Amino acid sequence: MLSTDFTQAYHVYPVRGPMDMRKSIDGLAALVQVSFQLDPFSPCLFVFCNRQRDKLKILHWFHNGFWLYFRRLERGRFAWPEVKDAKTLNIKRWELNWLLYGLPLEQPKVHRAVHARSAI
Repeated sequence: MLSTDFTQAYHVYPVRGPMDMRKSIDGLAALVQVSFQLDPFSPCLFVFCNRQRDKLKILHWFHNGFWLYFRRLERGRFAWPEVKDAKTLNIKRWELNWLLYGLPLEQPKVHRAVHARSAI
């Protein structure tokens, strides 16, 4: 069974501003290394969000390969940090959980649960 238990990650870096969600592992790893001068092979999580703030990708190096997690909200938006001076932040794992649950880093507010009946 796969888990999103990120206890092995030392740091969590949400990338500020919108990201092109067409990028896959190689494109995101290159972006982390070239644009942000960070090591994509380090035990860290690099988190990317799209312009509509309803999709996330998390790039994670583990042991001998990359994990690429993808999450799409059916309703609502992620409370993504605004673009300011830095291109990335360094947050705690529990703050990542806040973002995944729809809570802003500054003020908690949860997304309502969606009870889907059909995928079509």
